[in-house]
Amino acid sequence: MSQSMLKTIIIAFFISGITIAIIVNPGESLVASKTGLTMWWEIVFPSLLPFFIVSELLIGFGVVQFIGVLLEPFMRPVFRVPGVGGFVWAMGMASGFPAGAKLTARLRQEKQISALEAERLVSFTNCSNPIFIFGAVAVGFFNNPALGVLLAAAHYLGNLFVGLTMRFHGAHEKRHSPTRERFYIPSIRTAFKELHQTRIQDDRPIGKKIGDAVLTSIQSLLMIGGFIILFSVFNKLLMVIHLTEYLGIALGGLLTLLGIASDLSVPLISGIFEITQGNNLTSDANADLLDKAIIASFILAFSGLSVQAQVASILAETDIGFKPFFIARILQGIYSSIFAFVLFKPLYLNLESQLPSEYPVFFMQQTPEWATLYWNVLTEIGPIVTLISLTVYLVIYGKRTLLSKTI
Repeated sequence: MSQSMLKTIIIAFFISGITIAIIVNPGESLVASKTGLTMWWEIVFPSLLPFFIVSELLIGFGVVQFIGVLLEPFMRPVFRVPGVGGFVWAMGMASGFPAGAKLTARLRQEKQISALEAERLVSFTNCSNPIFIFGAVAVGFFNNPALGVLLAAAHYLGNLFVGLTMRFHGAHEKRHSPTRERFYIPSIRTAFKELHQTRIQDDRPIGKKIGDAVLTSIQSLLMIGGFIILFSVFNKLLMVIHLTEYLGIALGGLLTLLGIASDLSVPLISGIFEITQGNNLTSDANADLLDKAIIASFILAFSGLSVQAQVASILAETDIGFKPFFIARILQGIYSSIFAFVLFKPLYLNLESQLPSEYPVFFMQQTPEWATLYWNVLTEIGPIVTLISLTVYLVIYGKRTLLSKTI
């Protein structure tokens, strides 16, 4: 039997098994589907849409090229990616996954970076945004705002070290970069020249650019929503058929060898598939806070197969390989877990001991305004933003479809 045939049979059995599990457990599947839909409807769509649209416009009008010229002396020698990677990295941290992958793919389609540079770039621009770390995980799940400082530090330091590690990816391959390879001193004049040339090359009218940005952004978010719902159902079915429990038993021995409570094995398995449910289960587990912080850091860094499937779908539209991204997620999980362990005492315990005296109002509330205001606003107005955006999408898409048929 050929390897291709074996792969076909495995995929067929896997999909058939999921279908049967959904048919046998319709109630649990419906609840999980609604949970995933709610997360996408209230949080993911309204929080990512502005970043996606603005990013598309910044690329179209040449602002990203302007930033790239200025950041080239830093990004090129440190991470071996063009200066435009600095923009992707910043937007990835601000908006969360999978924004880094989408912007990297967009730059590759614009031929502003090579495929090898794109593989390096996408590996360390996959970040969780600070609002999710502080608002959802630290405050929402752990009810511990100070823990958010530790999780954020471990997460972004792990991200940085992934970038430093992945700079060696493809070191033996011949470079085929469309951008500058040698160190140079950036100039504002050169940056403005690149901005102007990029805008001139894209001769679409401003209205067309804005419409395209809205359409492509919403299409990407619709795809992301489908993956969130699918993996919410899949994760729930694994728990219903007790497969998560059986895998947890096997993983518990490994965690014990590492000095981590075996009770965290099931939350870790769940987090490998979907980060929200995994972190929620981690916060409720019967274990020391240090062990919980290590597992939560790994889950945030690995980002779950749900997010990785979204990234794989985005990268499939280009020649960017997915394997380096997957390896980078494992590396970031290891790095972030180590940083959580190392920084727990000097960062978290010291901060917590100072809370009563130095931060009596800022931190002592159960749900601090600084960490939850944005999150609460999203859950309140998120559905309205989503509904209006989808309506605008249908109007623009409908008009263009009718226009193309008329022509």
